[in-house]
Amino acid sequence: MDLKKEFPALNTNLYPSIEPYSTGFLKVSDLHTIYWEQSGHPNGHPVVFLHGGPGGGTSPNNRRFFDPGFYRIILLDQRGAGKSKPHACLEENTTWDLVGDIERLREHLEIPEWQVFGGSWGSTLALAYSISHPDKVTGIILRGIFLLRKKEIDWFYEGGAAAIFPDAWEPFRDLIPENERKCFVEAYHKRLNSDDLETQYAAARAWTKWEMMTAHLLPNEENIKRGDADDFSLAFARIENHYFINKGFFSSDSFLLDNVEKIKHIKTTIVQGRYDVCCPMMSAWDLHKAWLEAEFIVVPDAGHSANEPGIAAELVAANEKLKNILKGVC
Repeated sequence: MDLKKEFPALNTNLYPSIEPYSTGFLKVSDLHTIYWEQSGHPNGHPVVFLHGGPGGGTSPNNRRFFDPGFYRIILLDQRGAGKSKPHACLEENTTWDLVGDIERLREHLEIPEWQVFGGSWGSTLALAYSISHPDKVTGIILRGIFLLRKKEIDWFYEGGAAAIFPDAWEPFRDLIPENERKCFVEAYHKRLNSDDLETQYAAARAWTKWEMMTAHLLPNEENIKRGDADDFSLAFARIENHYFINKGFFSSDSFLLDNVEKIKHIKTTIVQGRYDVCCPMMSAWDLHKAWLEAEFIVVPDAGHSANEPGIAAELVAANEKLKNILKGVC
């Protein structure tokens, strides 16, 4: 289905920056407390934004994909990420803990059902949450599909993507001695969980820089500099590595694809950059083939980041389409 043909007046521009009208912290376990915020229309249609990483946290720009006059926009920082506490904590931090947290937040905010929006790891979590609670989801928008399969982890962390970004790969590779390079995820796991904080920071910076340098079709210096920030990098690298070494805490490599049947009835749009190196299009294609009911959009001049112009435009348009459906425009 062609969005622009069906809805010729769809907005594709990011909305202006806005501030939250409420923020808070929700205690989700004896150990973890997560940060949440709400912006946009207090009585609007609820949408929950699921950030990437895992461990990436949210940012103010995440609010701009949604019409603030229509949507009640909910952002949360997942366990150990962003403003959530304790920072960079791996204990009691699994996919299913996060799915439970999302549901607790929905109940805490007294929301009967909501739209789910997630990119990269956020797409993984959006799928896992929707599969677990399909009756609470009014629509799904996914970007930069990541199904957390072994071949995806191997592609990015074991040398596949290095063929495209050898200059970015070598600093990531060279932190690890040659005798430990059979599995970089394991080698980094050892360092990210070292008793020495400086060893953790050095590994976190290298891990984060590798991802930030490959996330855009065209280099984005502001994004790359995030890898220099120890506080951000430690949560980002430790939590990502923790999830990847534990295979996403899924019962099988194909868990998400195997369970798509449970959510095929939910109106869904998949947006994928053609030249996404972090989450290559093979995964989005596999999801598309398993879920022909979902709208599948390939952005021909984009990589991974949601902030690339073509991807941002399609994400805004996808939200506009769901808005029109909810308003009864079509």
